[in-house]
Amino acid sequence: MSKWHISRRRMLKGLGATIALPFLQAMVPPGMSAYNMPKKPVRFSCLFMPNGVNKDYWTPELYGSDFELSPTLMPLQSLQKEVLVLNELMNKGSIFPGADGHYAKDANILTAHPIYKTVGENVHSGGISFDQLVAQHKGQDTPFDSLQYGMERINAGIDGAVGFTRLYGSAISWKNPTIPCTKEIEPRMAFDRLFKTFIPDNVPKNQRWKQSVLDKVKDDADHLQKKLGRADQDKLEEYMESIRSLEKRIADEEKIKAFENNITPEIEKELVHLNLSIDEFNETHIGVDITEKTRQMLDIMALAFWSDATRVSTFMFGNSVSNRNFSFLPGVHGSHHQLSHHQNKADQLEEYRIINEWHVEQYAYFLNKLKSIPDGESNLLDNSIVMFASGLRDGNSHSPYNLPILVGGKGGGGLRTGQNLQFRKETPLSNLYLSLAHVMNIPMECFADSTGELCEIYS
Repeated sequence: MSKWHISRRRMLKGLGATIALPFLQAMVPPGMSAYNMPKKPVRFSCLFMPNGVNKDYWTPELYGSDFELSPTLMPLQSLQKEVLVLNELMNKGSIFPGADGHYAKDANILTAHPIYKTVGENVHSGGISFDQLVAQHKGQDTPFDSLQYGMERINAGIDGAVGFTRLYGSAISWKNPTIPCTKEIEPRMAFDRLFKTFIPDNVPKNQRWKQSVLDKVKDDADHLQKKLGRADQDKLEEYMESIRSLEKRIADEEKIKAFENNITPEIEKELVHLNLSIDEFNETHIGVDITEKTRQMLDIMALAFWSDATRVSTFMFGNSVSNRNFSFLPGVHGSHHQLSHHQNKADQLEEYRIINEWHVEQYAYFLNKLKSIPDGESNLLDNSIVMFASGLRDGNSHSPYNLPILVGGKGGGGLRTGQNLQFRKETPLSNLYLSLAHVMNIPMECFADSTGELCEIYS
């Protein structure tokens, strides 16, 4: 037990940069040890996938703890003991007159309230989203009460097929019923928001890879390292190396784009007409592989949890009705939304399943990332709750019944993972949120239309 300690809020600072630190032994107050410190905080994250799943390949056959993963869930094989597969949950808030299509089932995936039907900017989610309720209770001691990330920018206009504004398809996190939380969709901007302060940067956008955020805090880091014990020095070096590695990956893509994006005025004029950037055009129409960009965003989320910059985050793989082209995957030749309307054709159903499996692979990547990061006597995954969800069971029928829901992490020991559970049909999804609030010690008697708790998930 050291008599010298630093504040849990100690940061590395430099001109234009601030880096929150991971938990170090030097942060243990004098007279205490790591063994009698308060329990580590529980983090909450939700990863949202649009357009539903190929239901025939989603649910494992056996229930309980003795089950084999379904083909689509096979990327979770090494994590089976860390995950809950939940069946027969339904978002009853997505059933109301005129609630056809995707928007009425996606925008409220975390509110469990019916949205108001509108074609304008007067959106209304019916209630605050669950992640923001968690942020109100868990975000007071962190630099960011919550962080929202995604892969597609906000859509505007009207979807004439269902009579809803497309704004509903761009957010799952709601600060209050009328204010959706803005998400960051570019790795560089997400990285800078996490680590850089708001000092004007004179470096041109396409030259940012030449400056490292770690260079800005080097003096402070060197000064702190001299005071730390050997174990803390190693922890800090590992953490900073993770930042350095991610920053290099982001910079490498920026360098490539700087050389590739030499588009002609004619092409630029057409992109403006389509209201698209060159990146969005490539990803949506050509099918450029977005795996690395997705994992950069997930790594930023992991760093935010590791540094305790936030304890709440959401990530949208795509907006509602996402038409992202997934032809970068072997065996896929079309866009996500298009293939979700498979009309029960065998070839399209298989392509749909492959897209689902890719999403589960990214979820597994994030869980493994958290599992690899020590957190007290366990790891970040053990001290987190990471939800994976879609607002539809099947994109072809727009079915809101038996939603595809996964929960990863042990919630600080409160969840009994490694189970495939079947609840009564049409069990409210809000029962899950009420149960997760219980695990996170958030006082809550009910949430939306909840009727009780899912006691089977408790350890």
